Amino acid sequence: MWAGSTASALGDAVVQIALIFAILHVGGTASDIGVVLAVKTVAQVGCLLAGGVWADRLRRQYVMLTADAVRGAVQTALAVLLLSGHAHIWELCVGEALYGAATSFFNPASTALVPETVPAEQLQQANSLLGLPGSFFSVAGPAVGGVLIAVFGPGWLFAADAASFFVSLACLALLRVPPRPLAAGRSFRADLADGWHELAIRPWYWVNLLAHACGNFVVPALFVIGPVIAARSLGGAPAWGALSAAWGAGAVAGGLVGLRFKPRRPLVATDLLMAGICLPLLALAFSRSVALIATAEAVFGFTMIMGNSVWLTAMQELIPDAVRARVGAYDWFVSLAIMPVGWLVMGPLSSSIGFTPTLVAAAALGGIPCVLVTLVPRVQAVRRTPAGGIAVDG
Repeated sequence: MWAGSTASALGDAVVQIALIFAILHVGGTASDIGVVLAVKTVAQVGCLLAGGVWADRLRRQYVMLTADAVRGAVQTALAVLLLSGHAHIWELCVGEALYGAATSFFNPASTALVPETVPAEQLQQANSLLGLPGSFFSVAGPAVGGVLIAVFGPGWLFAADAASFFVSLACLALLRVPPRPLAAGRSFRADLADGWHELAIRPWYWVNLLAHACGNFVVPALFVIGPVIAARSLGGAPAWGALSAAWGAGAVAGGLVGLRFKPRRPLVATDLLMAGICLPLLALAFSRSVALIATAEAVFGFTMIMGNSVWLTAMQELIPDAVRARVGAYDWFVSLAIMPVGWLVMGPLSSSIGFTPTLVAAAALGGIPCVLVTLVPRVQAVRRTPAGGIAVDG
């Protein structure tokens, strides 16, 4: 599972920038870039809850294999179109929509499958290991992707990404997991309602979901305002690249520490770590020191990856296996649905009230809710047991 995830993360690291240049290569504009990315996001958000239902109804490994096969086929088709010179914007839109839909089935199944592959006391290490490749490749992936595009063109990067999915598919096919009982067939609406019920009866889960949504809402402020500040005051693209690399380096460190660090109160630790979003926002608001902002970015990368690892582990241990993918799908849904709203809001808001007030407001909205939820009794009641597992007191 880790080998497949690593191969896929390598392909994803370079194809993200390849998609943008592919759109431009076929005559697209900045507006077309926005349309293609929006189509992909809408498709992913729109199919997430269905992905959660089917990941609980079927063998999760089979759902992931199917999703990888679809994504590999899509990237292969786009690579052929680009390399042959026959690609059009509408074909990229269709391809990215299919890609996003397949991802919405893969992610809930993957989240729910991890506990089937390792003992409970090793879950956090497994989550940290699975997140490490993405963090590692994020450091140099975009820069390497830019060089490869200049040398080979975007089509070959799509071909490489397609190959990475077929490698992932082969690795997942070799995975051996114990069979789990599958529930009898019910209506889609009933299965979806069961997932919502299991989320709603756990205050520790949904209050964290709301706090994390606030953080996801303000993250776009970094990417909307940050590059403009870098261009005006920090030295341009090289400075922004250094800040992005600093985040990736911090994320790698967070993944490594997550292999060993197991807090006694997992959710309290998660929320305090997630509050780290406020650091780069405040650094951008009040400093023009690349070194200081890079340090804040590195700390944020560390806290986000660490927090995600601990949060995933708590969720996987405390949510019943039969509904784990559906509950996880709601988590993914909220996270992905709220971010586009942030993309739409942050630019006009910064134009209206200025960069500094927008960044300070974003820091407050992202950090304060995460701190406040640590005061919720049911959040504090989630503790690590002497045996190394996670349980809810009372």
